[in-house]
Formats: sequence, structure tokens, C-alpha cells
Amino acid sequence: MAESSDIAQNFNKISSEIDAAVRLCKRNPDSVRLIVVTKGQSVERVASVINAGAKFLGENYPEETVEKMAGLGSRKTMVEWHMIGHLQSRKAALVLEHFDFFHALDSRKLAEKLNRSLEGKGTLLKVLLQYNVGGEDSKFGWLADQTLKWPTLIKDFEYILQLKNLKICGIMVMSPFTNNKSQSRFYFEKTRMLRDFFQGRYSEIQMDQLSMGTSHDFIEAIAEGATFLRIGTAIMGDRDYPKGLR
Repeated sequence: MAESSDIAQNFNKISSEIDAAVRLCKRNPDSVRLIVVTKGQSVERVASVINAGAKFLGENYPEETVEKMAGLGSRKTMVEWHMIGHLQSRKAALVLEHFDFFHALDSRKLAEKLNRSLEGKGTLLKVLLQYNVGGEDSKFGWLADQTLKWPTLIKDFEYILQLKNLKICGIMVMSPFTNNKSQSRFYFEKTRMLRDFFQGRYSEIQMDQLSMGTSHDFIEAIAEGATFLRIGTAIMGDRDYPKGLR
């Protein structure tokens, strides 16, 4: 389990590696943002990474996040909160109230729920649409593993696009885990191509965000245009509860 000093050291190390990879690709350093994934981490450890300089935090469980926010006091306003996990529609209100960005919009039904909940509030929710580019049964999102299927995705995309209280900002993927760097890059390239597929048809919107890349493959994600990197264990260490428990 990472201590406060380890978390700060890890954060600075990963930040430096990201900066080097971005410069190697001749990209604007400001175009890539590090989301520190803090699900399953204690309030004390979350406070440590905020103190180290984290500006964006990623969480998967709304109730857990709200508890952490209460424990963080004024620190909770020092960061932008990103909901990066699958959202049950009954928990939509928590996301709308407490999060700044939603990465995992994965169905038309959920989009309708979020849009209805925002009616009359005069606010927009920034969202990323989640697609399943690896074809894994265990992953959420619209199935987009084959390019021939992409035209079938247009109907739902256009429906969500016309929802007045949601703002589509780009695409999120959770690509298959692999230690093969070339394979990782293949999935990230496919994600970028999918984003370009939509952007080329709807030039009136700006879909410049790509949420992809984690602790083990963020270098490859940067090379293929990632703008949000979701990095947890490489910075925070192991979680307080085992994977899959919640």
C-alpha cells in the first residue's frame, strides 16, 4: 500500500513520463491530462495525491466518492471529478450533483435518464461515449470491434447528439488488457479512427477528447492521441479492497 511520500513520488514520476512521451510525439503538453484513478483509496491517500499536484480524479462508485468528498473538506474543490465507470441509472442524480465529467455513457437509455434529470437546471453535462473496440463480453459500451459495424452506431449517436442537456466531447474505451504494446496501440488507433469517423460526419461538434490508456499502456495511448489518461495503481498503489469486490 502506497504511503503519502510514495504517492507524491509516483505522481511526479508518472507526470514526467507523460510529459516526455507527449514531447516525443510533438504534441502540445496541455493536450494530455492525467486522471488519477482513486477508486478504493482512502481519504488520506486521496488527499496525498491532491497535495502532490493532481488536478483530475477518476472514480467508479458515486456513493464512495461522495463520502470521500465529505472527508476531504476544502480539498475537494481543488480538483475536477471524473466519473469513469459504468453508471446504474438509479445513481444518475449523484453523478449530476457531484461530478464534472462523465466518461462512460454507454447506452441510449442512460442518456435519456441523464438528460431528463437536467431539464430546467440550465446546466450541461460533459460526456464521453463509451465504445467496446475489443469485442469483450465483460466490457460495457456500444460494440465497435469491427469497422463494418460503425455505420450502425450512427442512429444512437445522432439521438444523443440532439439531447439538449448533454454535450458529447469525445470517446472513451476500456481496451483489452495485454502486455503486447503493439496490440495495445492497435486498439488505441482503432479508437482514434472511430472518433474521426464521427467527427468527419458531424463537423458542427468538437469531439477532441479521447479517454484511453492506463498504468500499463499510457505511452501507446499518447502516441495515438489520448487526451485523458486514467492511471491508478502506478500512482496510488493497491486499493483498500480487492478488485471486483464492489
